[in-house]
Order: sequence, then structure tokens, then C-alpha cells
Amino acid sequence: MKRILIILLSCLALVSCENLTSMNVDPNNVTTTHPQLLLPDIAWNAFSDASTGPVHACRMQVKNDQISSEQTYTWTRGSFGDYANLRNVQKMEEEAQAIGSNAYIGLAEFFKACFFYNLTMTFGDIPYSQALKGETEQVYTPVYDTQEQVFVGILHNLSTADSLLALDASVIDGDIIYGGDVSQWRKLVNSFRLKVLMSLSRRGTVGGMDVATEFAAVVAEKPLFESIDDDAKVVYEDKTGMRYPQYNSTMQSTEAYSDSTFVQRLVDRQDPRLFTFCQQTKNAQEAGLAVDDFTAYEGGDPIVTADRINAKVGEGKISKLNERFYFDAVNEPSIWLGYAEVQQILAEAVVRGWIAGNAQTYYENGVRASFEFYRTYCTDYAQYLSEDAVETYLDGELVDFAQATTNEERIALIIMQKYIASFYQGGWTPYYEQLRTGYPGFRVSAGTDYPRRWMYPQSEYTNNAANVEAAITRQFGMGNDNISESTWQNE
Repeated sequence: MKRILIILLSCLALVSCENLTSMNVDPNNVTTTHPQLLLPDIAWNAFSDASTGPVHACRMQVKNDQISSEQTYTWTRGSFGDYANLRNVQKMEEEAQAIGSNAYIGLAEFFKACFFYNLTMTFGDIPYSQALKGETEQVYTPVYDTQEQVFVGILHNLSTADSLLALDASVIDGDIIYGGDVSQWRKLVNSFRLKVLMSLSRRGTVGGMDVATEFAAVVAEKPLFESIDDDAKVVYEDKTGMRYPQYNSTMQSTEAYSDSTFVQRLVDRQDPRLFTFCQQTKNAQEAGLAVDDFTAYEGGDPIVTADRINAKVGEGKISKLNERFYFDAVNEPSIWLGYAEVQQILAEAVVRGWIAGNAQTYYENGVRASFEFYRTYCTDYAQYLSEDAVETYLDGELVDFAQATTNEERIALIIMQKYIASFYQGGWTPYYEQLRTGYPGFRVSAGTDYPRRWMYPQSEYTNNAANVEAAITRQFGMGNDNISESTWQNE
């Protein structure tokens, strides 16, 4: 009897301990989650970009009050904010590994490439191999990898992403970009590989890899974008937290005006996309000029003071930003990487001799795709962007690819079309293209040059001083953390 009592008490103790353990689990503070719950926020942060900094630096827009440091090329320190995004990617990867999902692990590899690419293009050398190891290995002061090593890592991330996605055809839940279609993600991964490789056109090799040979292999063997339906884009909705980033912006509605150099480039080419970007001047509106009258548009000089731009405003001689950017909650999608850009990348690759093909065909397909995008999403202007209109445009003297007689002229045409199509699209890509190729050329004040990078965040000097100072010395010389220094990629 005593033995039976002991057994019963032991069982009761075990049950009590198990119940107590279960009671101590906080349902509002779970330690695991499905990667599908992390993916939407990661994708939104990666792809939703309609910020004003790039359009000021790339001479598309000016302000008439408190002119920005991007417009004057006087910016200083950049942000390491993308490491916060990378921590979310790391968590998604951990959860994907826990459930054995190649698809989500592949997406994690892709997004690591995205955010590390942003960081290295901004600064040069950055923490890569030791980044994100604070929780797992207690590495709180990571070393900085060289920019070449970072690019090697990014290309490895993308190759791994493609291989993993090829192994898993299951629907990706939580996918706000492609609705769960793995095949679409593979096209994006490989199209982005082409963009990364073209970013290295000034180098030739990276980590012992021949850039042109790798580019050709991706084109020959991997799926790529085939139409604008493949664009990696965020489509906005008129719902809280999902509206177009510039919607209801007071600054955009009262201080944002067109840059004269941008307007003139579109006027010179009789480019009807101008009508979707800018409003007519006040004088032109009062005179009743037609929307497609190119004389109705004018911009402000990006290198003058705010009072001189204000003078043009008062005279009614300057075009505001098209009101759809701040009055339409949905407006147009934000394209992170699109078919139009990829076609121009392929055109440049043909010109450089990296791949066989017809550069003019790629170039013209890229322009047609851009017109199709605006015809689709800016329906008020669709009549000016018809298929006939784009063919007429492609025959224009400053657009016709057949009239270019040298490779430099051909590359200039290609980069110009990438530039025009990037209005509030693609973030800083057109600025980086200017640094890489010298095109399209931006107006600067006498004695001013283009910044080549951003300075490292002050927090790095506080928390990781030895490593950031070593990176600066290695790249630019001791103490030369400034915006005029060229990174390895563009040396």
C-alpha cells in the first residue's frame, strides 16, 4: 500500500510540473513563428521606396524651401538601418530551417543579398562575414569585410537562393510580391544577379571570378524577367499602412518642383512620360496650353538658392510635381527591379561584348516596357503613351539607337533611358549608374563634385571604433571617412 501511494504521489508531481511549465508559457510572447509571418514586412521594407533623396540628387526635382543636402551634394553620414532588416531576415531563415523549407531559406538568401548590396553601395567596406552574430556567437564588434569580399558574398547568396528555390515548388505563403509563385522569385533572383554583376563593370573580376563570363552564364542558363508582369514591385492600396509613401505629403504638394535639367532632357527628346511626372507651369495652365504641349513645362535650376526658385514660382514659370504623387493614395507601384531595367542591362552587356545578341532590340524593348508601365498605371495619360507613340519616340534623333556610332554613345543612350524610367523608382540606382558610367551627367556648382559614398554612422565610432577605423584606413587612408572617396567598385 505504501508503494502504491509513493507511485501516485510521483505521478501527481510530474503532472503538476508539466502543468506549471505550460502555465508559464506566455501566449503573447512566443519564441517561434512561421516564416510566412515575417516575409511581408521584409519584402515591404526591401521594395517600397519612393523617397525624395534620390530624385533631388539625380536632378529630377528641386525644392523652393530648405533645400536638401541631396540637392546640394553636401550629405554626410549614412545609416546602418538595413542591419535591422537583416536581423528580421535572419529570424525568417532560422524559422525556415526549423520547418525545413527550402523556399523560405532561399528567400532569406535573396534578401540578405538585397540589404547587403544597399549597404556596400552606400559605404564601401561593411561588416558582412561577422554581421548578425551577436545572438548566436556573441560577436558585438564585427570586422569590416572589403567591398570585393562583400560582392563575392552577395553573388554567393544569390546563387544559393536560386538553387534552393529550384528545389521547392511549393506556394510561398505571406508573399506580397508574387503571390507565392516560386518561379517568379527565381526570375527576380537571377535578374538581380545581372544587376549586381553589371555594377562591377569597372572591375572585370571579383574574388577571382570573371564578371563577364559569370554574367553570360546566368543569361544562358537561368530564368530572367520576360515582361513587366515579372517586375519586383509593391502595389499600394488605400488602406492604413499600405498607401503610396508620398500620399498626403505637405512638402510634396507645396515645395516640390521639377528640375530644369530633367525637364529639358525630356523636352529635347519629346518624351511624353514628362506629362506623368510634372504639371504644366501656372502660366501654361492659364494660357490653356494642351497637356502634350512641351512648351508648357519648365523646371528650376538645381544649383541656385531657394529664393531664386521661389522667384520662378511667383512668376508662374515652373512645373510642380504631378499631383498624382501626393493626391493619389495608390498612385503607381514602386518597382525595385523591373523588366525595363533588365532589358537595358542586357543591352549594355551586348555593347560591352559580354553576351551575344542585338543591343538595339534590348534597348528598344526596355523603352517599350517603360511606356507600357505608365500606360498601365497612369491611365489619365495613356493616350500619350500608346504603342504608336513609343515607336515614334524610338525614331527620335536623340533616342534612335541606330544613330549611335560608338560604344560610348550606345552606353550613354542606354543609361539615359534607365535614368528617365527611374523617376521615383529604384531608389539610388541612377546615382550609382552616374558614378559607374559617367552618364547621364548631373549639373553641379563650380568647384563641386559628385559625392562617391556616405560616411559611416557615428554609432560605429562609439561601438565598433577599432574595426571601422581599420576599414577607413584600408580603403582611403587614416581618418579619410568622407563623401569624396571612391570605393573599390568604382576605382
